[in-house]
Amino acid sequence: MLRDMSLQAFFVGPATLAFAVIVLLPFLMSIYYSFTEWNGVSSDMKWVGIANYTTILTEDDSFLHSFGFTARFTVASVVLTNVLGFLLALLLTQALKTRNVLRTIFFMPNVIGGLLLGFIWQFIFVKGFATIGEMTGIGFFQLPWLGDAATGFWGLIIVSVWQSAGYLMIIYIAALSNVPKDVTEAARIDGATRLQMLRHITVPLIMPAVTVCLFLAISWAFKMFDLNMSLTKGGPFGSTESIAMNIYQDAFRNNQLGLGSAKSVIFFAAVALVTLLQVSFTKKREVEA
Repeated sequence: MLRDMSLQAFFVGPATLAFAVIVLLPFLMSIYYSFTEWNGVSSDMKWVGIANYTTILTEDDSFLHSFGFTARFTVASVVLTNVLGFLLALLLTQALKTRNVLRTIFFMPNVIGGLLLGFIWQFIFVKGFATIGEMTGIGFFQLPWLGDAATGFWGLIIVSVWQSAGYLMIIYIAALSNVPKDVTEAARIDGATRLQMLRHITVPLIMPAVTVCLFLAISWAFKMFDLNMSLTKGGPFGSTESIAMNIYQDAFRNNQLGLGSAKSVIFFAAVALVTLLQVSFTKKREVEA
C-alpha cells in the first residue's frame, strides 16, 4: 500500500504541484482580489466586498456590451467551426488519393500562433482584399472589413473558423473511422440513403466526438483574445471587444486589478455554466456502438 502511494506521488506529484502553483493558486488569488480595490502594483489594497460585482452588473456598460459581443461570436463561431470541421472530415474519410495531404493542409492553420495569424489576416483584409476589390470591382472585397462593427465581427469569425476547423476535423475523422462498417453496410442493403445513414447512424454514433468538439469550440470562442488584439483591437469604438480584452483593459491598462479580477470570476462562472449545460445535453444523446 505504502509502495503504491509512493509510486503515485512520484509520478503524479510533480504534475499536481505544477497545476496547483500555475492554475489553482492564481485562480484562488483572483477570487480574493475581486473583493478588493487594488491597482496590482502598490501595497495599498482596500477590501471593498461585493462593490466590484455591483459596479460591473449595474454601471459597467462596456462589460455588458463585451459579454453580448462574445456571446454572439461564440454562437456563430461554434456552429460554423463544427459544421466546417465535420464536412471536411466527411470529405477526407472518402477514398481520395490526396486525403493525407489535404488533412495536413487543413490542419496547418491551427499550428500558427493566434497573434501571428491575426497580423497575417489583417494584411489580407486591409491590403489584399482592397487590391482585389480595385481590380475586380466586386463589392465583397471592397467592404471595410476591420473598420466597421458588422464586418469586423464577421472578419473575426472568418479567421477563427479558418484556424480552428482543421483541429476539429481531426477529431471528427477519428470518430468517423470508428463507425462500425457492418452497421453502415446493413443500412445500405436495407435501402437507406446517404442522408438517412448520416442522420440516423453516423451522427448518433459519433456523439462523443461532437461533445468534445463543442466543448473545445465553446471554450476557444469565449477565451478569444489574441485574434481580437491583432485584428481589431476591440474597435471601432469597442464594438468588437471580447470579454477577455475587456478584462485585460481594466486589469492591466487601467490598473484596476480588483475590478478586472471580479470580471474574470463572472466570466469563469458563465463559461463553466455554458460548458456544463452543453456537455450534459450532448452526453444524453450518446449511444453505444
